[in-house]
Formats: sequence, C-alpha cells, structure tokens
Amino acid sequence: MTTLPSQLPRPVRNGHLVVVGDDALAFRLAEELSGVYGMPVTVLLRSLRRDHGPRIAGLMQERPGRVTVVEAAQPDDDALREAGIADAVALALLLQDDRSNIHAALRARRINPDVRLVLRLFNRKLGRHLEEMLERAVAIRAPHLRSYELDSSTTVLSDADTAAPALVAAAVVGHSKVVQAGGLLLRAKERPLGIDGSRPALCTLALLSDSAADPGGEDTEPAGEGPHLLPDQQAVDRAEGIRGRVVLEAITRGPGQPAPRRTPSRLPLRELFSRRLLATLAVLIALQVLFALLTWRVSGGPPLRAAYMAMLDLLNINDPAIGEGRGRQVLQLLSGLAGMALLPVMFAMVLESLGAFRAASSLRSPPRRLSGHLVLLGLGKVGSRVLERLNELGMDVVCVEQDPEARGVAVARARRIPVVIGDVTEEGVLESANVARSRALLALTSNDSINLEAALYARQIEPRLRVVMRLFDDEFATTVYRAMRDSYPEARTRSRSVSSLAAPAFAGAMMGRQILGAIPVERRVLLFAAVEVGGHPALEGRTVEEAFEPDAWRVLALDLAGPEDRRPDLAAAPEPVHRLRSHPPELEWELHPGYVLQPEDRVVIAATRHGLARLLRQPDGRTASPDPTAP
Repeated sequence: MTTLPSQLPRPVRNGHLVVVGDDALAFRLAEELSGVYGMPVTVLLRSLRRDHGPRIAGLMQERPGRVTVVEAAQPDDDALREAGIADAVALALLLQDDRSNIHAALRARRINPDVRLVLRLFNRKLGRHLEEMLERAVAIRAPHLRSYELDSSTTVLSDADTAAPALVAAAVVGHSKVVQAGGLLLRAKERPLGIDGSRPALCTLALLSDSAADPGGEDTEPAGEGPHLLPDQQAVDRAEGIRGRVVLEAITRGPGQPAPRRTPSRLPLRELFSRRLLATLAVLIALQVLFALLTWRVSGGPPLRAAYMAMLDLLNINDPAIGEGRGRQVLQLLSGLAGMALLPVMFAMVLESLGAFRAASSLRSPPRRLSGHLVLLGLGKVGSRVLERLNELGMDVVCVEQDPEARGVAVARARRIPVVIGDVTEEGVLESANVARSRALLALTSNDSINLEAALYARQIEPRLRVVMRLFDDEFATTVYRAMRDSYPEARTRSRSVSSLAAPAFAGAMMGRQILGAIPVERRVLLFAAVEVGGHPALEGRTVEEAFEPDAWRVLALDLAGPEDRRPDLAAAPEPVHRLRSHPPELEWELHPGYVLQPEDRVVIAATRHGLARLLRQPDGRTASPDPTAP
C-alpha cells in the first residue's frame, strides 16, 4: 500500500515537463520522462487516491525532486499555472475525452505561447485540423521565420493508433511489422530460426530470444537470453543458426500497402433474399409462365395479351369468363385456386423480406460454418482501431462486446463485421463467436481480469488457440505468460500493454523529436525517429559507421531534400509536387558507411528507449535543443 504524502512539494519550475492525466498512460509517461530521459516532470491529476494516482504517488516517492504532483479537479488556468505551465518546455494532455484535451490545450497556449503541446485525441480528423490551426497561429506570431525554421509545437497522437499495429502483429503471425511514414513503408520482418526470407535484408534490427530456452519468444527468465536490439555485426554472426532475427527487409512506397477490404455501400441481396424466398419467387414465375402459355393456347391472340390475362386470373382480379369456351373457364378456375393458395406465401415473403432488411441493417451474427477467423474481445478505443487495421489486412473477424453503444460497434456495423453482444464471462458467449474454430483471440478490454478470464476460458475450449491479452502490469503479464506457457506448451500467448507501447512515442514528441513509429520486439520496443544531425555530437561530423551505437541507435536513412524543401513532418502525407520548390523529398536508405553526417542533414534512426534518451542529451547532461523541423 502506497503511503500518500500529506504535503506535496512545489513543482520544479525550470525546464520541466507537465503531464495532465491520471490514467495508465499518464503514469507510464511520467515514468518514461523521469527515468529514461532524466527530466523533471510535474503531473497534474484529479486525485492521488483514484485511478492511477497511487502509482504516481509511489513514483513521486521513488524519485523525489524529479516527479512532483499538483491536484486539481479540472485543468483550468489556476491549475495549469500551479503546475508551472508558464515556463514549461512541453505539455502532454492525456485526459479521457477529446473535448477536455482541446480546451486545456487552448488554455495552455494562451498562458505560454511557446510551450510544446502533445495531445491525445481519438478523433484523427479533428486532430489534423487542430494541429493546422495551432501551427498557423505560431506562424502568424513569428512571420519573420520561414516555414522550415519554425519549431512545430503541436503534436496530436493516439495511444490506440500507436498500439494497434503491435497488437495486430502479435495476433497475425507471418505479417510484417510496418511503420508508415508519409508514403513510405518501413517493413521490419521477423525471421524465426531456420527461415532466411526471400528478400535481402538492409540491416538487422534485433536478435530474438534464445529459441532453445523460449520457443514462444517472450521468456524473461535468466535462463533464456532476452531480445538483443540493434546488435553489431559480430553479435549477428555469433547468433547465426542459434537465434531468430528482425530485419529491415524492404522500403517501398504506397503500392506496397495492403489493400483495405472493400465495404459494400449497399446491403447484399443474398442477405435480403433467403433461399426459401428465392424458391418461392421461382415457383410463382414458373406458374405465371405456365398459365400464360395455356391461356395463349386456349384463347389465341397476341402472347402479351395472354400473359396479361393469366396474371389477372392468378391474382383473382379478372372478370369471369362467362360466354367463353369451356377450356378458358376451367383454366380461369385453376388459376384462381392457385392464386388463393399462394396468397399466404406471398404475405410471408413480404414479412421475411422486412425482417431480413432489419437484420441486415443492424449487427451481423457470425456465420455458423466460419473458421480461421480472429475473435476480437472489446470494442473500445483500442479495439476499434485494431478492428480497422484487421479489416484493412483483409482478415475475417468476429467481435464480442458487452456494451452495444461502444465505439467499435458502429465501426463493425459499417463494415458488415459480425458482432456478438454479451458478457464474455458468461457461458455461451465465446461459443457464439466460434472461438473453437478461430485462429486467435485478442482480449483487448480495459479490465485485466476480464481479459485473463476470457483467455483461460478460450483455452479450455481450444487448448492450441493463440491468445493476445491486453495487460497493464508488466510483472503480472510475465507471470501470466509463464503459467499459460507451462499449461499449454503447444499454444502461443502474447501480452501487451497499450500504455507501454504508446509512452515512448508520447515522450519522444514531448522532447521535440518526430517519432515515426514503434515496433515491438517481444516485450521491448524499438523506435523510429527523424533527427536533425546538428547539435548531436554523437552524429555530427561522424561517418554512418562511426555514428552506429550498438544497443542504442543506428542511422537508417538520409533525407536528400534541402532544408527549405524539407517536409517538417515525415509522418504526414507527402505534399503535391506543385507545392514544393523542387521534387518531393526522398530518403536514401542504402547509405555508404563512410558518408560523413553534416550538421544540416536530417536522418531517420532506429533507437531503443534509453538510446534515444541518451542521444538527446548534451555532453554536460542537458537535453538537446529541439530540431528546427521536428514536432
């Protein structure tokens, strides 16, 4: 039990960072900034006794003077000033709803126009508009500076978007781990032991865990050697034939991206018309054709008139055939009797069509014979993003959600993805999702116990099922992984923490670095970032080979565009050619080891969390100044 201090220390005022929020991401981010980057952090939260407040309080006691706390019911002007926003370097707004984050961002920018803002927004379209608005305000305030000289001071991120690729990669074995940057795809391909791959590797990003000690690849016990990030060539040679690798396999542009699964704009006819309904329509058409031919044969006359008379007789709305031949009268009686017999059938057709339309316009139920699909449990912020990514990859998915008003339910309805509404802890819910014939289960609710219970219940149904769980506590996740690995040695279990996956990207943005993406390597994270060479002694004036620091960072690519033609944000979509002074900027990925890095160069690096933090520090221990082109 964490002992809460009776009196909070006053926040550090010089060059500190401010984090607003009290959830898991706020705790992870404060831990990342104070521990990895060594920066003073002030956390503004509602209470130290609710949500993750006790954990933040424990962090404050572990790192006195490095982590301080300000309690306030709302992040209003007074609370922001008390947290030291007036002279803060950066502010991260991690509140639960987008509106509160936007309101706090506008307040903070009014108090401190130079503060670097990092916002968590779920609405990506709104985030882009907000970024443009705030950056435009910065440009108007400093009209004497050119666009590439402005310090882009607003970054909008989403923890769900950051974590979704890692969760999808853990569930879908065989797919490349991809970081998207503008029109570029950085493909990090996992090559297990014994698999060489068809494409040449540009470099080795990581060595996987000792395969002999841990076939599953996530053991953290001392007996099994963990993953080795950014190894040198000697380490790669020693691991040949012993450990698997993660390699940078290919760099391609847009055509290499997986095509999204097309969502039908209209309801498919096969869902509106069942087989019985189609059979009934076929019988009606056949009777109409038969009576039309008989009427034409008996009465003579034009064929269209005979078909018209037969239709009237079948519907019992024609005049009696008085005075006509006996054959015509008998035929009219038979047609009327057939029409009377088919009238209830036609009424049932109308009711079935209305019921089919109502069902088709709502949530789909899983097909009975569906197999080889993925079962996604939880359609909140994270679950909806994972669902979108799986849909883009063309995967068959069945969702399970207790709340019919959850965010992802509307996404599933729009994409015609089957959804089971129910409590996963109750019997029969997972069976309704055909979990026994699925290829993997993704338990992504915000409740660790529900995720664990669902995983254990699914393993009872299918012991070899692949399971990916969303768990917050790393120690708890490791314990669960070991227990499930021992109980089900033939199955694969993966546990991921959304806050752990997202915290490095948020921390990098607060430190003024452009984080292009993060790739999980087992339980560790490898970051891709855009860095200006100037101001970094570990890069400036050194060759590409000399700048490589094993286990810390590695230069992957060079931006060939000049400073004036350079796009400020490599993570954004490329601008049209006519808006640039020259050709669109290109990145050179096959750099010569002897190329000397110049101060005006911008490079893309792969780095570990601690490596990136060390790279940002000056020799005297101060943090490097922000890049002119990095948000």
